[in-house]
Amino acid sequence: MPRGPAGNGAARRAPLHARARHELPGGGQRRAAPLVHGDGREALHRRLTVPRFVVLLRGVNVGKANRVPMADLRSLLEALGFTGVRTLLNSGNAVFDAGGGTPSAHAKAIRAALEEKLAVSVPVVVKSSSAIAAAVTENTLDVPADAHSRLLVAFAQERSDIRGLAKIAPLVGPAERFHVGEHAAYLLCGGGILGSKAAAALLGKQGQAFTTRNWATVLKLRELVG
Repeated sequence: MPRGPAGNGAARRAPLHARARHELPGGGQRRAAPLVHGDGREALHRRLTVPRFVVLLRGVNVGKANRVPMADLRSLLEALGFTGVRTLLNSGNAVFDAGGGTPSAHAKAIRAALEEKLAVSVPVVVKSSSAIAAAVTENTLDVPADAHSRLLVAFAQERSDIRGLAKIAPLVGPAERFHVGEHAAYLLCGGGILGSKAAAALLGKQGQAFTTRNWATVLKLRELVG
């Protein structure tokens, strides 16, 4: 083996900043770890190679019903074996790492744990990091920076269910814009959310199979899993 400049016989190592990205079957994104020294190598390798996901709970912490403290949500996710858990805001958003399993399987496990541990029964949607990135990319609506809170993004556990939201199109008002994509549906409420019939349908019974976040929250979630 060739000897290095210091004459210690060590093989040349890859640069610490090197990264490689690979798609996983479950939709998560694998990031190859850099070569590092010391006992932290295994932990760092796991952190960078385990797929990352977003979990979205529908209708929690609105009024007195379905109260889910974010500290309890973090503990629940960690008890399920997920790592790297972080929550965002108080509306039932979290990110986590999972070594195996599909988004649908994770959603079922989280929903069952919520019912068992917290006595809360709500729809749960889990999306891979790549699915969240795709939902941001496919938004075709022009959204000014001061209108991020008025753009609603609806997610379903199964992508095929998103097309069903086309049924609210007749409710879209003149000052509103609506788009159904492959990963999410988008409703821009130009006159505000409270007076929007389409938003009421999306957030009400017609949208019970979906969970909705505003554009500002979606962008923050993308940053957390990016």
